[in-house]
Amino acid sequence: MPNRVYIGFLRLPLLVRILMMALLVFLTFGITIHFLEPDTFPTVFDGIWWAIITASTVGYGDYVPHSFFGRVTALLLILFGVAFVSSYFGTLAAAAVTKQDALSEGKIPFKGAGHIIIIGWNERSKELIHKLARTNNQQMIVLIDETLEANPVKSRFVHFIQGKGHVDDTIMKSDIEHAEKVLITADRGNDELQADMNSILTLLTIKGLCPQVKCIIEILTAEQVINARRAGADEVIQSNKLTSVFMINSLHSNGDGLLLNVINQLQESRLFTNSVKRADIGRSFKEIAVELMEDGCLLIGLKRGDETILNPPNSFKIEENDKLLTFK
Repeated sequence: MPNRVYIGFLRLPLLVRILMMALLVFLTFGITIHFLEPDTFPTVFDGIWWAIITASTVGYGDYVPHSFFGRVTALLLILFGVAFVSSYFGTLAAAAVTKQDALSEGKIPFKGAGHIIIIGWNERSKELIHKLARTNNQQMIVLIDETLEANPVKSRFVHFIQGKGHVDDTIMKSDIEHAEKVLITADRGNDELQADMNSILTLLTIKGLCPQVKCIIEILTAEQVINARRAGADEVIQSNKLTSVFMINSLHSNGDGLLLNVINQLQESRLFTNSVKRADIGRSFKEIAVELMEDGCLLIGLKRGDETILNPPNSFKIEENDKLLTFK
């Protein structure tokens, strides 16, 4: 039985063990000094108070032993008690530093809800995180990357996890079950096809662990778009296709950068999707556009299923499951 208690004691965290030994020392010396000098230390609590104050080197001087044995007890308390107190606070400081280092190095799991998970550190994710951090309703962001050694963003709203996005343990550290959305960015340091395969593998891992979470994935090659959708992607972003659109627009717009200016306006979160009100079902696109314009919103189109319809005819009828695209 004593051996089992000893083994159980050894299994406790070091900080807890030192604290328990320090409390035992305070209790022992406090009771001892009470019985050695009952006039100076009327109660056991007075003795324990004196032991703690003496061992912590505070030394108020309100209780002082006068007898020979009382002073010997004080000397032993200083020898043993100060060692335990110093060890306790030293261990506490070391644990705090170790915890902070582990947090910065991405070794601490995230616990929370409603957060956004971004996989991959690159110029796109860097820009996105900085923009999200500047919004009024700041949302927790969990950044997952295997190439970084420490959190690259000094913000309390960004939690870094070091590891591969297609490994179960790494994804579970992000509290995937309570996440709102996941954004998987492409690693442009690899071959485009290999980068897409890694992204799809990460997507499969996430959907296997948490099928209900919404996943947005960046795909570089057009032929892998269908595979990304088969893997369960809720939205696929073809970044190379977007780049081609910008280039073509620049070639035919006499260098005025019109499309780029429009995109910059969209970066300010001015594009919204709104569900159709029951009273608006069956009404024309023009009727709803006029009403929204009076509220300062410009109706530019709608989303019907997987199809996005921009600037439909004025007589276009609105259906029940349509999503209105408005620009404010």
